[in-house]
Amino acid sequence: MPFTLIRTTALVAALATWSFLQASNEQKRDEADAVRLIEVLDIRPGSTVADVGAGSGPLVPLISRQVGSTGRLYATDVNADRLTEIKKVVASASLENVTVLQGGASQTNLPDGCCDAIFMRLVYHHFGDPPAMNANLLRALKPGGRLAILEFPPDSKVSAPPGKRTDGASHGVMSATVVEELKAAGFVEVSEVPWTAPTFAIVGRRANQ
Repeated sequence: MPFTLIRTTALVAALATWSFLQASNEQKRDEADAVRLIEVLDIRPGSTVADVGAGSGPLVPLISRQVGSTGRLYATDVNADRLTEIKKVVASASLENVTVLQGGASQTNLPDGCCDAIFMRLVYHHFGDPPAMNANLLRALKPGGRLAILEFPPDSKVSAPPGKRTDGASHGVMSATVVEELKAAGFVEVSEVPWTAPTFAIVGRRANQ
């Protein structure tokens, strides 16, 4: 076998192995995040939950199974291609308790008072208008309902203004900023809970009344 062909074959094999390991690591992270979200948000069979900014839907089957046939999972995204991917996940897994919903730039489009729990993963820093979105999230929760935000800090260690949190060293948001913005929106008992670095998790809830 020519040396060039051997090298090419070895490179293809190495890339295939790397891709497999990456996919395996992502799946493990998805499973770990789902298990922890179920715990911190007290997601039970019969709960109504929203995955805001669900992307391609990696957490959808995991949370869908937890809420069960008597529960409901809303999976939202602003990107039409991502919504198509979520619908494929729902169809392939025959998830009858999932509603796929188009989200907006500053609103979730979730019905008011519909959710026992809402979560978003690596989405918050994209918000151009956190006050409007946070007010909408609060309205979508039932009294006592819980919100969890998973995020990562920027390399700059300083939160950029909204709309500029996806740029270079400013990519991300500081945990203290998320806490401050949720409190300003009316969330109560807002605090950071342990998570696997570099991801951090902020949990708050809507007041009971």
